Amino acid sequence: MLKEVAVENFTDIPKAIAAGALRIELNDNLAVGGTTVSKGVLAEATRYVHEHNASVVAMIRPRGGNFVYNDLELKMMEADLFEAQAQGVDGVALGALTADGWIDEEAMENLIAASAGMDVVFHMAFDAIPEDRQVDAINWLAENGVTRILSHGGPLTTPIIQTIPHLKALIQHAANQITILPGGGITSANVDEIVSQLGVNEAHGTKILG
Repeated sequence: MLKEVAVENFTDIPKAIAAGALRIELNDNLAVGGTTVSKGVLAEATRYVHEHNASVVAMIRPRGGNFVYNDLELKMMEADLFEAQAQGVDGVALGALTADGWIDEEAMENLIAASAGMDVVFHMAFDAIPEDRQVDAINWLAENGVTRILSHGGPLTTPIIQTIPHLKALIQHAANQITILPGGGITSANVDEIVSQLGVNEAHGTKILG
């Protein structure tokens, strides 16, 4: 099983790698759900992770709060994507929505284009899309080159054990199109049970290694 660990800055990366993390999601400000790290952190973290035969996914998010971005914020995100590319990052986690809760298609097309050569992960902005539109969202993201969707299967206030039925439905629909990566509330204590129930071979969390 591949365990992806969400870390803040560089501090916890050596410990995570030593504990068996094969993929690092690199963030600043995890208290607000993660934002983009500085250029210096990005460079040193990527170097270290690659030296230890693991991969790194950089969070591309200019601020906390919602996922509705103005043109200036999108310009910042594009610049951060180019920097991630320059540092040799393996993947990027991002997401942009419209005010009515759908994918901001124009913004995402531009961000995906700027991510050329890196895996694109649509982060938990996905869970802010109304459930009755999430199947359509999976289709759109798969058709536009997104590699993975990070999802809790519902609001983060709901324990993930209760969102498993919805996650199962998403995974079933996404099969052979795009990977659904479960996350949010997955810990070393429950990860084996969750991946077993969902029939997946990778999971995401801040406490997934204990």
